[in-house]
Amino acid sequence: MADGADRGPAAGGRAPAQAPERAMWCDERFDFQAAFLQCLAKHVPNIYSAEMDPLVEKQEEMVQAAILYPLECYLFGEDPDIFLEKLQQSGTSQLCGKVFKGGETTYSCRDCAVDPTCVLCIDCFQNSIHKNHRYKMHSSTGGGFCDCGDTEAWKAGPLCTKHEPGASSSPKENSECQLNEEIMEHSRRVFPSVIKYIVDMLIWEEEKELPVELTISREKVDSYYCVLFNDEHHSYDHVIYSLQRALGCELGEAQLHTTAIDKEGRRAVKAGHYASCQEAKEEIKRHSENVSQRPLHVEVLHADVMAHQKFALRLGSWLNKLMSYSSDFRQIFCQICLKEEAGSEKPCFISKLMLWDARLHKGARKVLHELIFSSFFMEMEYKKLFAVEFVKYYKALQKEYISDDHDRVLSVTALSVQMFTVPTLARHLIEEQNVITTITETLLEVLPEYLDKNDKFNFQGYSQDKLNRVYSVIYDLRYILVSKPTVWTDRLRERFLEGFVSFLRILTCMQGMEEIKRQIGQHIEVDPDWEAAIAIQMQLKNILLMFQEWCACDEELLLRSYRECHKAVMRCSTNGRSREKTVFHLCGHTLESRPYRVSADPVSIHLPLSRTLAGLHVRLSKTGAISRLHEFVSPEEFQVELLVEYPLRCLVLVAQVAAEMWRRNGLSLISQVFYYQDVKCREEMYDKDIIMLQIGASLMDPNQFLLLILQRYELVDAFKKMKPTKDQDLIKQYNVLIEEMLQILIYVVGERYVPGISNVTKEDVIMREIIHLLCIEPMAHSVITKSLPENENNETGLENVIDKVATFKKPGVSGHGVYELKGECLKEFNMFFYHYTKTQHSKAEHTQKKRRKQENRDEALPPPPPPDFSPAFSNVVKILNCDVMMHILRTLLQRAVELETHLWTEAMIQMVLHLLSLGLLEEKQQLQKSPEEEVTFDFYHKATRMGSSALNAVNVLMLLEKLKSVPQLEAQKDTVNWILQMFDMVKRLREKSSLATVGATSGSEATKGDESTQDKEKAERKRKAEAARLHRQKIMAQMSALQRNFIETHKLLYENTLEAQGKDDAIMEEESTSSAVDYSRIALGPRRGPSVTEKEVLTCILCQEEQEVKLESAAMVLSACVQKSTALTQNRSRILELSGDTLDPLFMHPDLPCGTHTGSCGHVMHAACWQKYFEAIQLNFRQRLHVEQIFDLENGEYLCPLCKSLCNTVIPIVPLQAQKINSEDAEAVAQILSLARWLEIVTVRISGYSVKNTKGEKQSLPPFTNKGMGNSTLEFHSILSFGVQSSAKYSSSIREMLILFATTIYRVGLKVAPNEADSRIPMMTWSTCAFTIQCIENLLETEGKPLFGSLQNRQHSGLKALVQFAAAQRSTSPQLLIQKHLIRLLGVLLPNFKGEDTPSLLEVDMFHILVGAVLSFPSLYWEDAVDLQPSSVSSAYNHLYLFHLTTLAHIMQIVISSAAESPTVHSSDNSEEAQSAQLFCREVCQYTSGCFSQDIPGWLVWDCVKKGIMPYLRCAALFFHYLLGVSPPEELLQVSEEGQFKALCSYLSLPTNLFLLFHEYRDTVNPLLQRWCADPVVLSCLKGKSIAIRYPRKRNHLIELPEDYSCLLNQASHFRCPRSSDDEQKHPVLCLFCGAMLCSQNTCCQEMVNGEELGACTSHALQCGAGVCMFLKIRECKVVLIEGKTRGCLYPAPYLDEYGETDPGLKRGNPLHLCQERYRKLHLLWQQHCIVEEIARSQETNQIFFGFNWQLL
Repeated sequence: MADGADRGPAAGGRAPAQAPERAMWCDERFDFQAAFLQCLAKHVPNIYSAEMDPLVEKQEEMVQAAILYPLECYLFGEDPDIFLEKLQQSGTSQLCGKVFKGGETTYSCRDCAVDPTCVLCIDCFQNSIHKNHRYKMHSSTGGGFCDCGDTEAWKAGPLCTKHEPGASSSPKENSECQLNEEIMEHSRRVFPSVIKYIVDMLIWEEEKELPVELTISREKVDSYYCVLFNDEHHSYDHVIYSLQRALGCELGEAQLHTTAIDKEGRRAVKAGHYASCQEAKEEIKRHSENVSQRPLHVEVLHADVMAHQKFALRLGSWLNKLMSYSSDFRQIFCQICLKEEAGSEKPCFISKLMLWDARLHKGARKVLHELIFSSFFMEMEYKKLFAVEFVKYYKALQKEYISDDHDRVLSVTALSVQMFTVPTLARHLIEEQNVITTITETLLEVLPEYLDKNDKFNFQGYSQDKLNRVYSVIYDLRYILVSKPTVWTDRLRERFLEGFVSFLRILTCMQGMEEIKRQIGQHIEVDPDWEAAIAIQMQLKNILLMFQEWCACDEELLLRSYRECHKAVMRCSTNGRSREKTVFHLCGHTLESRPYRVSADPVSIHLPLSRTLAGLHVRLSKTGAISRLHEFVSPEEFQVELLVEYPLRCLVLVAQVAAEMWRRNGLSLISQVFYYQDVKCREEMYDKDIIMLQIGASLMDPNQFLLLILQRYELVDAFKKMKPTKDQDLIKQYNVLIEEMLQILIYVVGERYVPGISNVTKEDVIMREIIHLLCIEPMAHSVITKSLPENENNETGLENVIDKVATFKKPGVSGHGVYELKGECLKEFNMFFYHYTKTQHSKAEHTQKKRRKQENRDEALPPPPPPDFSPAFSNVVKILNCDVMMHILRTLLQRAVELETHLWTEAMIQMVLHLLSLGLLEEKQQLQKSPEEEVTFDFYHKATRMGSSALNAVNVLMLLEKLKSVPQLEAQKDTVNWILQMFDMVKRLREKSSLATVGATSGSEATKGDESTQDKEKAERKRKAEAARLHRQKIMAQMSALQRNFIETHKLLYENTLEAQGKDDAIMEEESTSSAVDYSRIALGPRRGPSVTEKEVLTCILCQEEQEVKLESAAMVLSACVQKSTALTQNRSRILELSGDTLDPLFMHPDLPCGTHTGSCGHVMHAACWQKYFEAIQLNFRQRLHVEQIFDLENGEYLCPLCKSLCNTVIPIVPLQAQKINSEDAEAVAQILSLARWLEIVTVRISGYSVKNTKGEKQSLPPFTNKGMGNSTLEFHSILSFGVQSSAKYSSSIREMLILFATTIYRVGLKVAPNEADSRIPMMTWSTCAFTIQCIENLLETEGKPLFGSLQNRQHSGLKALVQFAAAQRSTSPQLLIQKHLIRLLGVLLPNFKGEDTPSLLEVDMFHILVGAVLSFPSLYWEDAVDLQPSSVSSAYNHLYLFHLTTLAHIMQIVISSAAESPTVHSSDNSEEAQSAQLFCREVCQYTSGCFSQDIPGWLVWDCVKKGIMPYLRCAALFFHYLLGVSPPEELLQVSEEGQFKALCSYLSLPTNLFLLFHEYRDTVNPLLQRWCADPVVLSCLKGKSIAIRYPRKRNHLIELPEDYSCLLNQASHFRCPRSSDDEQKHPVLCLFCGAMLCSQNTCCQEMVNGEELGACTSHALQCGAGVCMFLKIRECKVVLIEGKTRGCLYPAPYLDEYGETDPGLKRGNPLHLCQERYRKLHLLWQQHCIVEEIARSQETNQIFFGFNWQLL
């Protein structure tokens, strides 16, 4: 949309040209409308002439200049920009009114919002008081708007600081008085014409003609467009295919068309003459019909019609913009839109548009809805008038929507939520417009196709899409009822009742719908559709509750509603049920009832009418209005047996399903029964059926009630004398039915936690639910929430009560926080809680018994004393002590005692005991409350009475005594004892009240005595338990002391255990010899310590055979993964080479932009076993081509057979060659072999090779200083004179594996095809060795661990194998090649070897140079005839001097890069080191002709060097330790800053004052120093022209994330896609490596990389993480890990709510905060190079992501 800013210059430039037009419009006598239309007729077709390829900016410019600018000048009477600027500053509206786009985050306050539909946009939220309340965050589906400023939406804080009256620059009062009368007058002239034009054009149906007033006399051009419209039936691919076939266009063009159609709703796909467009239309229809059943919607429109329709939308946007400036504009606009033509039946403008909405295309709908939001919804008075219009046409609009196929967001019906949820507006609509009746009638009118012949719904063969649309009508009902009225007027009461009666008509159609009959003999052929009926039930659940709540607000209304509901139930119950009654007798009682059997007659699970009546009945009881019920429903009419009948049938059906009597009815019935009792439906299904049975029990004779239950459960025979039967199925069936019936009886008597049934509150109910959930096990907050029913505001009430009953236990690094039940609440546990499923019941019972056992208490779990029934339900308890109940209990106990094995079960006896407990508790409570003579409840008396007068008759008490000796019921013994004690207690209570006081006291003493013996027993038990506990504790303490002792003694063994064989022999050796006094822990030079080696025996994980690692044995290998990595990069903006064809990897840039990392899981295999395993996987894969593989076999990937880590190669295990140094020899050599001499020998050797190789003239290499060397002549073989030995001989299988692994490093590291002969293979080997060591050093430093002794096993064995491999790999390459590489490496350090391609000292990483040089140096010993390598002494010196040279060069690097550093603190440190540094600086200053300032204080230089060199020294120590096997000093096994530096210097043969190296080698090094300083790169750096990398390099971390997640959402809301200007929903994702925000999963940001189309994340990952990356999807709060182009996985975000849970998709919407531990875990995942492994593991466990196209992420 254009605003003042982009209008200025263009408009200003054209203003004079439009002067006559403006003058004409300004003429008062002139007909504005005619002139306006004439102007449009003239300009619009010209502006929008090129619809196939529109130039949007040019069109906009022309529209501004030709039409909008003159129009605004006329309207405002001055320059529009100036006028609008003034208006803008004069104050804004109090309402925010921001319309949400799809995916935008909305906030709702749980403390202050009137209902959950009241939401704030992110800006208003951040500036409101709700930020500190309990808020919820959700992603908008689009189409809603911000409620900031709406006082009816919020209980508190309706305004944010931005919209408060004083917030704008000038006072609010004048903002509404800005428009003068002249502008108002102009508006009243302009708006009607503009609005009429917009409406006429949008609802214009003629394809070829325009309205007469828009037709200019010029003859009509034959210019048409074939226009394709959007629908939700055809997929993207369908449309692309149809366009390609019909128009013969390219794929790209078809995709462009399709994207535009999806976004705008329509698009011209062909321009031309009418005939050609008509032909194209037919073609498109034909092709699209072939693909899918329905053709695409295509029209042929005249070019002028198309142009005017497009301009009408532009005018709509213009009006929309204008509305935001002034309330007066809005009011005038609304008045015109609502004005009906006098005497005409036609609807007003806005109604016309609403009624036409379903026929408008997407783009037009968006403009229309935005216009309604910005005008009507910003003015309360007009919102009301609009709502009246909306309700007037409600039925028509909903029917249009239901037959349309666009999403609800795009339908005008979606605006209902904006009106119906405003409390005052809802009241007004109910009173004046009778909106409840309108909505319910609409429902009945849109569902008639689903009514059967009995006028009941039957959703067989329903359309899911249509039903989803019907649900929107149900939502509207919910919105209207969401806030209960506080004041009732007579009119409101009447209208509501009218609506309620209308709603009962819907329920009547549902009562008894979709009846089912039990299948006998044959299984049902097709499962009937059951989902729709249950889904509607779920949708209605809250509405039913809300209707009941509304009714309960007013006594009169409640009674009248009850009467209406009762009538409706009766109408449904009596029709067609006039069969004669049957009679049956039991225990001297008789029941007359209708002959009906659930197992044979039709039955339905849907009884919303009966259940609503039950709900109203409970509310009558709660409010006390039940006392007036007889005035409304006479007792004769009431017919309680009929009311109970249907819910009882439903419960019997559930019991029979449990007894597997309905197996042949298929899964649909099982699913229905599941939902019937599930938390989503139970409130209005199962719970209400139990209540209805309680109503029956309270109003019927108890014996009659029980006989009815027995009859419906078809158990009459089971309680008469049973004939013995052998049919096991029948017995099992009877047993299950009896159990189910007993359970229902327990619920009817015991479940009283319903407000109205007893005197409990809603909080009590929720508390009880939570207690019973936590009795199963500790649970997460979200799990508890899911298990509790939600009210109409989507609240469960959990937070208000949870802290009273449970304590919260915080989570660790993974998992989530859980609530644990407080100890004092355990007494509330009721084993037969009616919301337990069977599994939950047994789990809870098991948990509680186990707990009591641990506490050394008996295992009885009696019911907690229930609250008293309210007066209306007080008769329910009578069923406990009636004759039939006693008969049932006695019969079952007798069967158990007589061991009639097949007629009872333990569960049944448990329930009988529970019922007995309930009866005794009831009597005890009554006796404690009132005198005995008033207590009519005589359970004790009935239970102790004989069952019959027969001789062998027994009473319940006697049966219980016998029950204790039944072996099968051992588990119930404690419960039986508890019941017997209760009998005793009740007996005493009875006697106590009837005896004299004396008796009473003695009785109580007896009780005390009894109790005291019990107490003694308990105390004794407790004492024993305590003794046992102490004994256990003592033993455990002893064991752990022994363990500690053992661990202390074998500390290193513990830290470095090798997984494969349980111990690392090398380290054991190191330990065993550590006590020797002369033990030397120096790795370099003549005093080098001995290598610690011992034979290494490893076990293959595949064949389980052991083998010693030897050079000549068959190879053993470690599974490994080689990957490219940017984990250490100092410069993420550096462009990485995607292909390494031309790359020279010998030198690593000091930025470490991208290295090759080798990691291992530490599992060992024989090379031969591994090869077989790999071949087997390949074969398996070839045979199963259709199965998608997690790993890429082509690139050698496989999963480690043991730990399933992703691997792509194996590292051969090369044994360490033990090297002993003879100290005498070493001393002798020390006399001769100084650094200068060594350099000369090396130079001569190298120049000798050059001569040999060039076969030309002898090359003269400048000699090094010859001081002190006498006249000894050096020649080609001098190098050999200090000791040589023959090279190691490797077995063929080790050689093969060396080549294989080296080739993998080359292939993966350079992303090239494998080539065993490539000269870069050795370079890559050294490079991965150096880089992996640097990664491990970095990791140890980040985690604050010591350098040695703290590596994980996998890292230790991987690194050891890698370094030994790197040393051995040289033997598989030509030595000349290795020499060539060595010379190039030395060129950096020794200027006389410098070649053209030798990089500057500042452009290389010194550690890589060191590793390359050390590993390639032995190649200088190679002779044509014999394969030699340096002896221990030779290599000791080689290592020492190479290391010293690279160290000197590195110190130089650090000094130069620190030249720019300014001291932060002043230190007067005048130590020896500082002085040496000062001297060194003077020399450098001299050599650089003063470029290097000598004013830098020496202490600062020393400080920089000491800090900067640490990582290098640590890496070198790791490298030499794993290369030579020399044990490190003790100080390196612990963390200490100072000790570490000294220990490193000692281990690496360096002076602690590093500058002494320069002093020691002064004569030799000065020439080098001079040459280094003269390097142009060094000089340019010192002059400040270029920047050198600072040392120590910064340690990389994942980016810093805000603590509060809403800050991230805020960032995302301001994110604009760099490549598209539209306002479509975006998926912003944040790269956690570099902080870049990208537009994911969107075509706008896809890139072509090497001919492949990649999504923004995938292409970013290639550069940022060398293919491996970590992103945070901000709007979904999920982390995405990706690797390469084809793999990725989701990972929990590091943000947790206050309950320690993540919230993927922001489903729960709780406030989220950063959890540092989890973020650290993500950081380690990256730094340990485990992202690839995590992805493979995740993909192996959740194979659902295979369908996801990671490439386009």
